[in-house]
Amino acid sequence: QVQLVESGGGLVQAGGSLRLSCAASGRTVSTHSMGWFRQAPGKEREFVASISWSGGNTYYVDSVKGRFTISRDNAKNTVYLQMNSLKPEDTALYYCARSSFPIATSNSDFNSWGQGTQVTVSS
Repeated sequence: QVQLVESGGGLVQAGGSLRLSCAASGRTVSTHSMGWFRQAPGKEREFVASISWSGGNTYYVDSVKGRFTISRDNAKNTVYLQMNSLKPEDTALYYCARSSFPIATSNSDFNSWGQGTQVTVSS
C-alpha cells in the first residue's frame, strides 16, 4: 500500500510563493495520475490540480490557473505543486492524492491520500 507524505507548507505573505512536495513510498506510483486537493475550515474539499502518469497533461481549478504549476518526478516518486502569487483565499490544508486512472480530477477517483500540509497566506 502506497504512503504519501506532503511537505513544504507554511506561512507566507500574500503575493509570495511556496512549493509543496509529495513523496510516495511503498508501491510505485509512476504510472498513476497524481493530484492536489485543499480544504479550508468550514468548506468542502476542493480539487486544485492533477497530472497524468506521463506528466504530459495537467489540469487546474480555475481559481489557480496561471499561478499554480503541478509537476512530477517519477524517478524520485515525488509530485510537486509550485504556488506563486498566493492569495489569502488559498489558505487551506493541502492534500496529495493518487489515482489508479491515467488522469483524474474527481475526488472519488483518487484512492490514496496523504495527511496534508498546512498553507497559510497572510494579508
